[in-house]
Amino acid sequence: MPLHVPPAPAPALRTVLTALGSPTAVKEARTPSLLHAQGPATPELPLPVHVLDGIDASGVPITRLTGWRFLIRCADRAVAAAETMLTPDGWAFSHFFEGPYIGSTERALRQAETMPQPYQPRLLSVPGLYMLMLWLHGDCDADGATGHPAATDLLVPLAPAPPGIAAHRPHRVSELLPVLTHRVTPAPLLKAPA
Repeated sequence: MPLHVPPAPAPALRTVLTALGSPTAVKEARTPSLLHAQGPATPELPLPVHVLDGIDASGVPITRLTGWRFLIRCADRAVAAAETMLTPDGWAFSHFFEGPYIGSTERALRQAETMPQPYQPRLLSVPGLYMLMLWLHGDCDADGATGHPAATDLLVPLAPAPPGIAAHRPHRVSELLPVLTHRVTPAPLLKAPA
């Protein structure tokens, strides 16, 4: 089934296009693949980036939108990504970057397109584990900037994934979040003997 990619805010896209057109922004990005790319670079596949802040008392994941990520394509492949962030003045370009998450994101999106159910793709970050996942939201008509992972949504860990968690293996939210929450929650401190 095709993925239903949510539309990015127009100002976020404009900031990325402006940065791509700026030789200074591209040169200072420290992304050799973008700097040496042959041909025009275009932003594609805007994905809202949410951060998992925790789980409330009723078991609902607490997430917040932190920005939109665009894959930057040159010719037939993504060579980098651009991140935008919401500021008090509106959407702003944050930075360009490259690395393993670019190819891993593309692979996870291709994998998701072969699934029988349609999904809305998003990204979910778990900073406490240095982990990023493709979040496949079951409500394709939802606003990509809002909401929280439903128990039946899928999470696909991107490579590199933390030890013990297989990259590119889809998991239901109801199965994976308890494992992640346990790993992120610090162990209680032992009391010192009196």
